Amino acid sequence: MSSTTPRDPRIIALRNFAISITVLNIFGYAVLGFEQAAAWPVVALLVAYGMELGLEVIGARAERRPPRFTGRGLRGWIEFLYPAHITALAVNMLLYTNDRLLVTLFGVMVAISGKWLLRVPVNNRLRHFMNPSNFGITTVLLLFPWVSIAPPYEFTEYLHGWLDWLVPAIIVTFGTMLNGMLTKRLWLISGWLGVFVLQALFRGLVLDTSIPAALGTMTGVAFVLFTNYMITDPGTTPMRPAAQVAFGGSVALVYGVLTGMSVVYGLFFATTITCLGRGVFLWVAHAMAVRRTAAQTATGAATAPSEWSPALAAADGNAPHREAVRA
Repeated sequence: MSSTTPRDPRIIALRNFAISITVLNIFGYAVLGFEQAAAWPVVALLVAYGMELGLEVIGARAERRPPRFTGRGLRGWIEFLYPAHITALAVNMLLYTNDRLLVTLFGVMVAISGKWLLRVPVNNRLRHFMNPSNFGITTVLLLFPWVSIAPPYEFTEYLHGWLDWLVPAIIVTFGTMLNGMLTKRLWLISGWLGVFVLQALFRGLVLDTSIPAALGTMTGVAFVLFTNYMITDPGTTPMRPAAQVAFGGSVALVYGVLTGMSVVYGLFFATTITCLGRGVFLWVAHAMAVRRTAAQTATGAATAPSEWSPALAAADGNAPHREAVRA
């Protein structure tokens, strides 16, 4: 009797993410009114694929291991490139750089390379902690002040009447199914939405912001996409429910502070700041665990090295899971 190995739910999640964003781009250029050049996503994909494969080869040689895309035929190559596929399409879709293609490609390159440059030891493995697509977009916005986010109206520019509601309804439906069954990030979404409402009410009561306008942000397609497909990146968010709520709530809280200070593009900057804060926290936890182990060894309390650090497991909430696929 032959048995089949169950598919990794993380791979399935990445596959569904990749399919969803591909369909959205095709539909966006054909029907919705995406304003970037239609050839740009193809170029962005080629650049992302090349960087992902090239950096993996370099990393594999440095770590003396085979590249992760080898050994499983065509499926191995395809599954390895899912994260790069998602990143390239997301950066190109959400940035508007006028006719400056190289700036968009720079954002894609920053997003891909950030997964290798900004990492932290977790359970004896190096994991990236910055949301790749968001990091690339944020870097471009900071270095090129004339660049803007793609106008939100492009997601429904050529739709009218009830069709205006159909697109966000579809995104919410499929996004909820994906995050509920595969990424298990509904707690994060709950924390994000709950604190977002609270910060909108606070700004209305204290800063005299229009509360309906602040809450109305949640009805836009861009916000729905951000909620279901950006902030829930499984590779850079915690696993435990309490940690998920804290992460999502932190993004909303930072967004409220930035918006109260009249900082534009708060969604992206808030996510970057929160991911950076989590990375610093994990580095501190790692340093404390190393110091504790050294102290125990010096006093003869440690008899054998452990495979993973309980301090890091508590900090990250993912132990004893394997390293998440880079997304």
